[in-house]
Amino acid sequence: MIDLSRILTAKKPLTLAGAPAGFLPWLMTDLARAASTRAVLIAADDLAMRAVADTAAYFAPEVEILSFPAWDCLPYDRASPSLRSTSERLACLAALQRKTDKPQLVLTTVNAATQRTLTPFRIRQLSARLQAGERIDRDRLASLLQSNGYVRTDTVADAGEFAVRGSLVDLFPAGETHGLRLDFFGDEIESVRSFDPADQRSIAKVDGFTLLPASEALLDTDGIKRFRTAYRELFGATATGDPLYQAVSEGRRLAGMDHWLPLIEEKLSTFFDHIGSDALIIRDSGTSGAAQARFDAITDYHGNRDRAISSDPGSYRPLAPATLYLSDLDWNAHIAARPIHLVTPFREPEAEHVLDFGIEAARDFAPERAKGDNVYDALAAHAKGLALSDKGLIIACYSIGSRDRLMGLLADHAMTGLTLADSWQEALGIAAPRSSRAKSRDGDAAEGVSTSLDTNGLVGGTRVALAVLPLDHGFTT
Repeated sequence: MIDLSRILTAKKPLTLAGAPAGFLPWLMTDLARAASTRAVLIAADDLAMRAVADTAAYFAPEVEILSFPAWDCLPYDRASPSLRSTSERLACLAALQRKTDKPQLVLTTVNAATQRTLTPFRIRQLSARLQAGERIDRDRLASLLQSNGYVRTDTVADAGEFAVRGSLVDLFPAGETHGLRLDFFGDEIESVRSFDPADQRSIAKVDGFTLLPASEALLDTDGIKRFRTAYRELFGATATGDPLYQAVSEGRRLAGMDHWLPLIEEKLSTFFDHIGSDALIIRDSGTSGAAQARFDAITDYHGNRDRAISSDPGSYRPLAPATLYLSDLDWNAHIAARPIHLVTPFREPEAEHVLDFGIEAARDFAPERAKGDNVYDALAAHAKGLALSDKGLIIACYSIGSRDRLMGLLADHAMTGLTLADSWQEALGIAAPRSSRAKSRDGDAAEGVSTSLDTNGLVGGTRVALAVLPLDHGFTT
C-alpha cells in the first residue's frame, strides 16, 4: 500500500517516483480525499491537465474537480483569450472561494499558474446570485452582462454569450454546463430553465444560479478611469489617439485589451493566493522545462513589441512583463515557499526525500505491431500470463461504442466472457486476486464486489474488466 501520510505531512518537497502519467489521476484523487483542504496538480501543459481532468472523475466520482487553464492566446497578442477559456478560469476561482464538503482537486498548468489574475476579494465582489422571483430590468441586465464581458448574439451557442428575445433572456454563464433561459414577466424573473445550445430546447427548471463575469478585463466605471489615468502616465498624452485607449474610454471591448488588465484592475494576485497556504500541491516532471520555456517566450514577445513601438497612434504599447506575469524568480520563490512535490514516471531508489510507488507503464504491444503479429492474439496471451501470476487486467476504452466493438474483436480471438465494469471499484473487483475472491466466498467481500465474479469474470483463466475510461496511457501495479 502507498503511504499517503508521508506526503501529507512532509515539510520539504518530495520526489514521487515511479508514477506514470496514466496512474496520475488515481493518485491525485486519493490525495484529494486525504488532504485537509484540497489537492492541486500543476501540469506542464493544457493537454496533460485535460488528460487528468477527463479521467479523475472515474477513479473518484465524489471528488470535485476544478480546472484552471491559461489564456489560450500568446503573450502580448492582438487577440483576447476565448470566452470559454476565461469563463472556465473564473468559474474555478469562484469555486475556490466557496466552502465545500466534498474533496477538491484543482488542476492547472504552468502557463496559468505564472500569470496574474483577479484577487479573491474581486471574485467575491463580482459574483451575484439570480433566481426566480428576482426583479431586474432586462435592459439593465443586458448592460450588466456586457460590462461583465458577455457578448450579445442572436443565438447563445457558447460560454460567455447572451441573447435577448422578447421576454426571454438566454445566457451561458461561467461554471454552467448548459445555457440558462430566463423568462421575465415585466421586470421579474418568472422562471429559470437550463437549455441545450445545440438545439435550443429547454431541459429542466433551475432553482437559481451564480452569475460570474465572462472576462477578467471588466469595463466598469472605476476600471475605465483607472485605465485612462495609468495609460496616460505610462505612455504620455500623445497615446490618447490609440484605438485601444479610445475604445476602453467609451466602454467598448477591443480584441486584445485583456493584455492591459493591470491598468484596469486596482490590484492583481496569483493562482497561489486563491488555493490557500495549506493546499497540497503536486507538479509533474515537465513543469521545470515548461516554466523556462514560458519565461523565455514572455521575454521574447515583449522584446519584439517594445522594439516595434512607434509614434503611430495604433502602435502596440506593451506593459512590463512583471505586471501581468510572474518572473522566474517569483516562480522559484513560490516553489521554495512550501512543499510542492515533484511527480515523475521514472523509478528512483527510496530515500529521505524520495518516495517510489513502484508503478510501471502498461504492456506495450508495439513490438508485435512492428513484426506484423496479431495484436489481439498477443493481448490474449498477455492476459493469460497475468492470470498465472494471480493478476487481473482492466482494459480502458474511450466510449461505450468502442468498448462494445472491442469486446466483439476479443471474442473472435478466444477471449469470451469478458466483464463490463461501470465503475472503478467494480473494475477492481473483477480484476481482484484469487486471495481476495476467497475472502469474498468466506463472507469478507470487498464493497461492491460480487462473489459471482469468480465464474463470470474468468476468461480462460484470466480476469478481464472492460471499462469506459479515456486514459491515454495505462499502468501496471
